[in-house]
Amino acid sequence: MRRAVVMVVSVAAAALLLSLPPARAGSEQTEPPPGAVDPAQCAACHEAPVRGMQHTAHATVPGNCATCHTGAAAHMAAKLEGKEGPGPAFPKKDAREANAKCQTCHDKGRQAHYDGGVHERRGVSCVSCHSVHDFKSARAQVKTAQEADTCFTCHKDIRGKSLRTSHHPVREGKMGCATCHDPHDSTHPKMVSAESVNEKCLECHTEKRGPFLWEHAPVRENCTNCHEPHGSNHDKMLVAKQPYLCQRCHLNTRHPGTLYDLRNTATGATPTGAPVTPSNRAVEHACKNCHQNIHGSNAPSGAYLGR
Repeated sequence: MRRAVVMVVSVAAAALLLSLPPARAGSEQTEPPPGAVDPAQCAACHEAPVRGMQHTAHATVPGNCATCHTGAAAHMAAKLEGKEGPGPAFPKKDAREANAKCQTCHDKGRQAHYDGGVHERRGVSCVSCHSVHDFKSARAQVKTAQEADTCFTCHKDIRGKSLRTSHHPVREGKMGCATCHDPHDSTHPKMVSAESVNEKCLECHTEKRGPFLWEHAPVRENCTNCHEPHGSNHDKMLVAKQPYLCQRCHLNTRHPGTLYDLRNTATGATPTGAPVTPSNRAVEHACKNCHQNIHGSNAPSGAYLGR
């Protein structure tokens, strides 16, 4: 008799377990906190905002609408009683309060460095770039389909540079501003997401990393000495046209050298009596015609970066 009772209980317990929905690994069932508001109730009036967030992580936040919207519980209670109560509020106009709301949950990872950064100091809030209910991007819930378009709402000068002839493929959608910059960072100049500008550039341009036997000092110092990373009307995103770019530094001698322009260094005249050209500009000649490896060279005879 006792064995039969045990078997009946076991079968009943097994049936109960099979009827429960499968639990996700690592998940814990938690009760909603006091004052929580069910988004399904809010959807009766606010259908579009609720529909916009229902497939995001925000839809699973304990407390839901009341977590971000102050007064949501009181508003819902008044509605259920058929009364007109004060509406729920979110501090959109106060950047500090809006950020505090978001940082209640987003206080780890890259967002932990937002305080003190350029964006935070200039009054840019989380909801200036991100939208919980009406985002357009495939990731990060950004307000526009391409993150660069969100950045360009403020950085209009950078947008102008991105439309120039030579540019990174930002407007083609193959990379974005966040490829090089971290908008939440406060620890690096220009919010570059690397220890230095060169380290960021070398993540893609690995062939320029070296080490090289013969190095070019401006290259080792900073890539932006010669290149405009946001876009340029010169080839290879150079900040100026050759040879004038190179001659910003190389001004200490005439070029081509005296051996080739027939100048007599003792008398200051040419053997043929032709007038001496006083210009030190190699007009219509690009320095890279001879100095090909301007980023560095490992050739034993490449002291002038010619090989």
